Parts: sequence; C-alpha cells; structure tokens
Amino acid sequence: MAAHKHDHGAASGHGAGHSHHHTAQNGTLIVALLLTLSFAGVEAVAGWWSGSLALLADAAHMVTDSSALGLAAAAAWLARCPPSMRHSYGLVRAEVLAALFNSLLMLVLIGFIVREALERVGTPRDIDGGTVIGVAVIGLAINLVVAWVLSRGEHTLNSRAALLHVLGDALGSVAAITAGIVIVTTGWTPIDPLLSLLVAALILFSALRLLREVLHVLMEGVPGHVQLAVVGRDLARLPGVRRVHDLHVWTLSSGTLALSAHLELRDLADWPATLAAAQQAMEAQHGISHVTLQPEVPTAAPLVRAPYPPVDL
Repeated sequence: MAAHKHDHGAASGHGAGHSHHHTAQNGTLIVALLLTLSFAGVEAVAGWWSGSLALLADAAHMVTDSSALGLAAAAAWLARCPPSMRHSYGLVRAEVLAALFNSLLMLVLIGFIVREALERVGTPRDIDGGTVIGVAVIGLAINLVVAWVLSRGEHTLNSRAALLHVLGDALGSVAAITAGIVIVTTGWTPIDPLLSLLVAALILFSALRLLREVLHVLMEGVPGHVQLAVVGRDLARLPGVRRVHDLHVWTLSSGTLALSAHLELRDLADWPATLAAAQQAMEAQHGISHVTLQPEVPTAAPLVRAPYPPVDL
C-alpha cells in the first residue's frame, strides 16, 4: 500500500521568513516608486521643451519605471497572502507574473524609442543641449539612488525586473547627457537619436534575458542552478532507497523551490527515517524546502510452477 507524505512543516517554516523578506522588499519598492515618479513629469516637460528625443525617451522610460515599480510592489504584497482553499500555494506566482509584464513592457518601450529615433535620424530637429544636460544629470542621480535602494532589497525575479527598468533608465540619462554635450560643443543633433538607438539595444539584451528566465519558471522548468541528475542521485543514495522515478523540480517563486518524486524502498517500515533524511538532504544540498515524496515497495511476483522435466522447444 503506497503512502504519501507532504512536507507541511518545512513549507510553513519557510513561509514565515519569506513573509518578512516580502515586507522589506515591498517597502523598498515603494520608496523607489516615489523617487522615480517624482521626476518623470519634470523630465517629460523638459524633453518636450528642448526637443530632445533622448530626454523624452528617458521620461517615457521613467513613467514605465513607475508603473513597473508599482506593479512590483503590488505583486510583493500579494505574494505575502497565505495559502487558501483555492490557492494552495498562496499567491507567490504574482511576482513571476509581474516580472513577465514588466519585461514585455520594456519591449514595447524599446519599439517606441527605435521608431522615433529612426524618424529623427532622417529629419534632425533643433535641440537645446544645455537643458538636456542639466535635466539628464538630475535624472541620472535619481536613477542611481533608486538602483541603490533596490539593490539592497531581496533579489527576486520581480525586483530584478524593476531594477532592470531603473538601470535602463540610468543608461538613458547617460545617453542624454552625452548627446547634450555633443550638441552644445559641435551642434550635431543626429547624435541624440543615435544614442537613443544604442540605449535601446542595450536594454533589449537584458529584457530578452529576463523574459527567457520568466518563461522558464512559468513552464515549470528545472531551476538553472539545480542539476536534476544530481538531485536524483542524492535521493537514491539515501539508506533504504532502491530507486527514484517521476522526479520533478520547479520554481514556485524566486527563492522557493519545490520537488516531487517517487522513492522505491526496500522496506516500508524505514519510511519515516527515509523521509526525514530526504527532506534534510534536499534543503541542505540543493536549497529545496518544499518536498513531496511518495514511497513505493516493489510487488513480489507470484511463484509459478514450471513443467518438469523441461519441455524442449
């Protein structure tokens, strides 16, 4: 008779510490949101008045930063909700969905910047380089402060997506400063859209990388730092275990891994000790705290009397 054991104790213990991390992360994201949103309007007005695409793109980027940070803060709050009868894991996947939305939002923003830049390369516009430099320097300072605040928080997919927005915005500020200096010193205005294209290309690389990671989580892929063969080997080496099959490892949310497997035992009486050893080994060696294992004992084949003497074929 097969038995099923679910590691409720380990899961609840992990949840208590995880809730504390989410609380701190939520406060960090709110501070970053207020800093970013406070400057987005100023930069938008300055970009429109000076005629700089680099500043307008940076302003649009800061607006998306604000929405991304707000979404990330909301997702971090939702992730703290306890499990329920309808959501047995809680709402920890809200962080992953927020990271997915933010990465897609980045791709939309990149498309907007590229289209505007290509139009302006063909038809250069007058740009007030001095205004561009002054506003971009302030924007860069704010972005660096926000990036510092985010880097001190918990490093989840959600916070990484928000940090990606901010770092991309900092690159936009650097591009705007460079464009302003070139325009003031040489009067060559095409530098503004050209640098905007360069920033868009840099952001695209990071956005696609993050999107790939998010989709891997949503597809229940094995976490990148976990080697499934090694996990199976470690389980098979436990005392009393004959064989391991139906082994699965996936990510519930950033920092929370889950495992399920069937263990074929030599003696079902050894199951309590085997289960405890498996839970401890998975947590210590692979950082997997949510472990679900099912024990199995191979059924003995009935004896069948063969004809004697043997029949020649």
